[in-house]
Amino acid sequence: MRLGINLGYWGAGMDGDNLAVAQEADRLGYDVCWAAEAYGSDAPTVLAWVAAKTERIDVGSAIMQIPARQPAMTAMTAATLDSLTGGRFRLGLGVSGPQVSEGWYGVKFDKPLARTREYVEIVRKAMTRERLSYDGEHWTLPLPGGPGKPIKLTVHPQREHIPLYIAAIGPKNLEQTGEIADGALLIFPSAEHLEETALRHLRAGREKAGLTMEGFDVCPTLPLALGDDVTALADVFRPYTALYVGGMGSRKQNFYNQLAQRMGYEKEAAEIQDKYLAGDKAGAAAAVPHSLIDQTTLLGSVERIAERMTAYAEAGVTTLTLAPAGFTLDERLAALRAGVEAMEHAGLA
Repeated sequence: MRLGINLGYWGAGMDGDNLAVAQEADRLGYDVCWAAEAYGSDAPTVLAWVAAKTERIDVGSAIMQIPARQPAMTAMTAATLDSLTGGRFRLGLGVSGPQVSEGWYGVKFDKPLARTREYVEIVRKAMTRERLSYDGEHWTLPLPGGPGKPIKLTVHPQREHIPLYIAAIGPKNLEQTGEIADGALLIFPSAEHLEETALRHLRAGREKAGLTMEGFDVCPTLPLALGDDVTALADVFRPYTALYVGGMGSRKQNFYNQLAQRMGYEKEAAEIQDKYLAGDKAGAAAAVPHSLIDQTTLLGSVERIAERMTAYAEAGVTTLTLAPAGFTLDERLAALRAGVEAMEHAGLA
């Protein structure tokens, strides 16, 4: 099992610290550094900056949002970043959610699976540098009846096949991800529930494509916090968990709420959502069960974190992405180093 880090969103007042974290992860031998985007900082600009300031660590988008860019533009960005980094780029894609897709980008959030499949097909075709034509439900290239003609990517990417990941939560999305991608980006993963909530669906998709799980990167992200008081550490993540389970998306379309339900927290997920949508964010945070937080984070001593890492490795995780938590840069760097120590303690390094 390999280690990665996720810097989250840029522009939250910790930009200098984020770069220091990325550079320390590079020095410590972490495999990949991911950056996110929603409706603030964009991922490619951050990744270019981090790549220029590091030496060997891969940089990956977790995620570049599908409604934000035409697929050919994403292929251009991927080819450019892979060339600039000397083959260190990983392309992570996701449909985002209905509020961002329709409210920020003005793109209808309908048929997300079909859109994702077509998007991936166009990106991959463009990356081969053959003349680009495509006849799909959501994209037609070139547009019929106009001056457009099939053209090809003018730059030569470092690699024709850039590793492509998809952020997936729901069973159908997970199955399609297994079928068409090289890896899956998972959030709120529980080692105890990983088989039923993710792996069996990914495996079904791989089998549909005539493939096995060999070489497929199962890549969940987990916050890591170092300390002796596990309860106090878990309480720090209550607002974070409540935001996703209670407030992401709409009442009917909250993928994280549905995931919590599939993990056995049906009643609790409903209560968190009810309180969050009613404006009681503190009540929603208080309603988050300690066990849900503990199962989806890495908390405590190096030895305790090592035990949890072993559980994830045994469950089938191939790259464990850490979001090192802390109120200061020193605390975040300590958490980063603890991740390596825990891997060594568990015999996974």
